[in-house]
Amino acid sequence: MGKNLVSVVRYEEPYQSLKKAVFDCKGFNNLPSNARVFIKPNIVFWTRACNFPKWGVITTSRVIEDIVLLLKEYGIEDITIGEGIVADPEDTKTPAHAFESLGYNNLKERYGVKYINIMERPFSKVDLGDNIYLKYNTDVLESDYLINIPVLKSHNQTVVSLGLKNLKGTIDIPSRKKCHSADPQKDLHYHISRIADPMPPSLTVIDGIYSLERGPAFDGRMRRSNLLVASTDMLSADLVGSRILGHDPASVEHLVYAANRINRPLDLSDIEIAGEKVEDVSSYHQFDFEYVSGEKGEMPKALAKQGLEGIFYRKFDQTMCTYCSALNGLILTAIRQAWQGESWENIEVLTGKAMEPSPGMKATILIGQCMYNKNKDHPDIQKMFAAKGCPPDPKDIVDSLNNAGIAVDSALFSQVDQLPGFFMSRYEGNPDFEESFFRIT
Repeated sequence: MGKNLVSVVRYEEPYQSLKKAVFDCKGFNNLPSNARVFIKPNIVFWTRACNFPKWGVITTSRVIEDIVLLLKEYGIEDITIGEGIVADPEDTKTPAHAFESLGYNNLKERYGVKYINIMERPFSKVDLGDNIYLKYNTDVLESDYLINIPVLKSHNQTVVSLGLKNLKGTIDIPSRKKCHSADPQKDLHYHISRIADPMPPSLTVIDGIYSLERGPAFDGRMRRSNLLVASTDMLSADLVGSRILGHDPASVEHLVYAANRINRPLDLSDIEIAGEKVEDVSSYHQFDFEYVSGEKGEMPKALAKQGLEGIFYRKFDQTMCTYCSALNGLILTAIRQAWQGESWENIEVLTGKAMEPSPGMKATILIGQCMYNKNKDHPDIQKMFAAKGCPPDPKDIVDSLNNAGIAVDSALFSQVDQLPGFFMSRYEGNPDFEESFFRIT
């Protein structure tokens, strides 16, 4: 049996670099003529409120246009771009704004490409075995060929977010929440390892023109990496991508699950690399913020260095789903700004689905419906302040923090859509970070 082929190409020029990556991994060798092709980018976040930093966060429009051009060259006419952007499922304006801003409407007018918000499309329940059922977008399931285009990024819950993780965007919101199970055997990593099972034949192209540390969102550190990784074997692409990000695949639990299930090695010994050597292009991408723990509290290292005391904000775990995690950084920012130099009186903040209160805390803040349901009657809670909801209303978060003795600024939460603009300013004037990669003109 031959080795699995993965191409690693330095991005040097539009179209030609992408074409080389696809050709070098024989990416279209099994592409049926007249195929219905579904392209899955990664648009993990979008806001209409400001021009947020996209680099390393979402798939470049450059790579999307180049893959469309290559498909058209092969005579493919039925092309659909589909994504389920993290937002209120009732909000159809934000996904429409994203697609328009990224130039997908130009692809429609120029090449007849369709683009869809999968939240507006039907879903089909799929039995993945082991009593796991997820609902997938029907359009991708009914396509003949999937082109999966994740970003080269690390991830604070899964170490890396590449081809397998990107397919989480093809399932409905209840299924996404289900993936963040508190079951220690069938957890987030286990679900992600199985998520590609019902997909049609595919090509994975990892867009590493820009990469991201401490992903998956805009508060990470963005880099210009100029790389493309491609393979018709999704797991192989992810194994190589993990190494390029500086992480041994053996440390990435969903890759371990996926490889063990089909008896694949994790050391790349059954993979043939075409193009650049992995060791020549790899660069360590930190996947998470550091936390510290001690008598003065538990919190991110950056907050501890500022001198905060009396706050126990435990490191979030993989049971916290996307919809609460989107608020996590904002809550920490609000706490940091609320610090006035005097120690709080042993206040703890709990998130996710698995945490339990600690004895001796004077106040316990429960973030999210899952945390409230689990701990609302816990005997170790002296004073409980709960921001219920799935996800919780920002106003309830503000009230819970204020009532517990942390006087946060409510304006931070009312202007949350403006927050990405702050991170955008870090890259202003840097010629490596070009808006043109996210435009189709």
